[in-house]
Amino acid sequence: MVRAMTETPFFPDRSALDAAIEETAKFAPKFGADGLIPAAVTDAGTGRLLMLAYMNAEALLKTIETGEAWYWSRSRQKLWRKGETSGNTQRVSEIRTDCDQDAIELVVDQTGPACHTERQSCFYRSIAKTENETVLTFCK
Repeated sequence: MVRAMTETPFFPDRSALDAAIEETAKFAPKFGADGLIPAAVTDAGTGRLLMLAYMNAEALLKTIETGEAWYWSRSRQKLWRKGETSGNTQRVSEIRTDCDQDAIELVVDQTGPACHTERQSCFYRSIAKTENETVLTFCK
């Protein structure tokens, strides 16, 4: 199943690239053994980190083709479009990859909150060490 999720004619074989992965102009994403690639999602207007999700090859292709954010739900084991039930959609303005193409950044125009808790970002708590324990505090 992993093979079927990551092998696609739209993404070239990484071993056949004509330049080092860090220097090539070809998009050849590296999916993990589970067939997924992490996707950090940032707000196009503020640069704020909104969420972290995962994509399989189909989700990545749908995102590229439609300009809407699609992800793979690890808990539900299914493809989903951000906002399909909540209405809080993500219109993709740019897709970036890191140096070795094993992570994606989606720069999005977010409609409504990004988090299922109805917060603008899923990253709404910070970690702090007290004398006796590590605690979470809510960000402003």
